[in-house]
Amino acid sequence: LFGQRLKERILVVSEMMDIVPLLDKPVRSLSGGNQRRAEIARALLPEPQILLLDEPTAGLDATSRRNLVTHIHEIVARTGLSVLWATHLLEEVEGADRIVLPGDGAFPSCRRALGSYGGLFEAIEEAVTVKARPFLGICVGMQMMASWGREYEDTQGFGWIAGEVIKITPQEKALKVPHMGWNDLVIDHDHPVLAGLQTGDHAYFVHSYHFKVRDPAQRLAHVGYAGQVTAIIGRDTMVGTQFHPEKSQATGLRLIANFLSWKP
Repeated sequence: LFGQRLKERILVVSEMMDIVPLLDKPVRSLSGGNQRRAEIARALLPEPQILLLDEPTAGLDATSRRNLVTHIHEIVARTGLSVLWATHLLEEVEGADRIVLPGDGAFPSCRRALGSYGGLFEAIEEAVTVKARPFLGICVGMQMMASWGREYEDTQGFGWIAGEVIKITPQEKALKVPHMGWNDLVIDHDHPVLAGLQTGDHAYFVHSYHFKVRDPAQRLAHVGYAGQVTAIIGRDTMVGTQFHPEKSQATGLRLIANFLSWKP
């Protein structure tokens, strides 16, 4: 963007974020809430199809945080913009129309962390199991859906999909743990989130433990690693991937797009 087109776009996004009267002021002179609005307006300049907001209300007081959340929801309702909103605040989870839980670290520490943010897990559980909001768990985020995790110690999971997360133990010595790199998906069951995907599509994995699902109907796909390793699970409004969609190129982009348009 440049020239007249840039000037026009600046006015449009400033109106969207309600900061037109502040255009002639230095950003550093603005309040925290208005600085955040200016940052989001700048991100909207190129007309993105998906807006990524990483903890956008961090550091704001309660009133500014509430006003910003309400304003973004109004923009979404008016324009149809998709917003990927990363947060640890339960009131922001409660307003989400779908939830993604990426995982990092070991099963016990991830589960404890989710329980340490007063009411965050409860807000996620209500949104998914009561309000039926679409849910996508990734890597350890998928493993959280299990009944139990056996990594280092026995840890209770969400219990959304019956089964346990156990260590990968390939019989072939040439196969190393962690299971790391590309592997070919084997589709076990059709699902809207798998539309356009087929057996043989590549996905990227990094994990040492895998989800042994009790009900075969809830294992949507697997890969071979000296035995079958669960790759995708799902039931009702929830799905999970052991692999990383964000690192899986065309396969991952297709799955993410399907999830964002899924209306179970």
